[in-house]
Amino acid sequence: MLLGSHLGSPERKPLTRIQLWQLGRRVREADWDNWDRDLTAGDLRALGYGADMADRILRLLDDQALLEYYVNQGRRIGCIPMTRLHAHYPHILRQRLGEDAPLCLWTRGDLSVLEKPGVALVGSRALLPKNQAFARGAGVQAARQGYALISGNARGADQAAQNASLQAGGWVVSIVADELTRWRGAERLLYMSEDGYAEPFTNQRALSRNRIIHAMGDMTLVAQCREEAGGTWSGTMQNLRQGWSPVACFDDGSRGAAKLEMAGAVAVGIKALEDFSKISAQQQRLWDEV
Repeated sequence: MLLGSHLGSPERKPLTRIQLWQLGRRVREADWDNWDRDLTAGDLRALGYGADMADRILRLLDDQALLEYYVNQGRRIGCIPMTRLHAHYPHILRQRLGEDAPLCLWTRGDLSVLEKPGVALVGSRALLPKNQAFARGAGVQAARQGYALISGNARGADQAAQNASLQAGGWVVSIVADELTRWRGAERLLYMSEDGYAEPFTNQRALSRNRIIHAMGDMTLVAQCREEAGGTWSGTMQNLRQGWSPVACFDDGSRGAAKLEMAGAVAVGIKALEDFSKISAQQQRLWDEV
């Protein structure tokens, strides 16, 4: 958290995920006799870092008081940090995203939701009526079939599916791209945020959280997607290239859905939502044929 988080300070310049991965790799490969001590400038120079980068790393590590304050302030309002070492951290993220898995996820709400298998739902903000019916159907069926509905809390497909799941007695994991403090968790509802609990919305945060949504589900359902435009398209295509989770898109006759099917997604109707296992089997047959 010291190395990878702003800790509520916009002026703080944490390391990127790539820089953290490189630092971790260099430290693991170092042949040091005594690991039970703080890093020094000499250690970092021995790892191949220049004076400026070594100083930056040490200054980040020196912010212990800021870290303690930030964590305590978060806990007072129910925002709990969950690092990769946390017992509830979704192992599926480490498995599928590797070093690109979030270093820390801030949570607010019911952590027991993470014990459920998940199905992700993504889609456009401006939904056609039939696509809204698909999103709501996905939420209802997730509840009926014992899955947590994983989505991004945006208006349109995300909120339609999340609300439908909760109304049907189901569970929701909502990965937000704005301030976690805006959203109050409840029983069967968990909000999560990368980077911190008070970080404002940015387009970059919205795009970055897509990998978390796609990777957390046993499969990802796409309610509506514009052709080659928007976060739903870019996130789903990245999933199809990286193989984070099987993808099924609503067969709504759109060019966006047709392009996703050509890229490896399974086209399904609303009726298919009644049995997620059959969608998964259909996806597996597609990959076997390839």
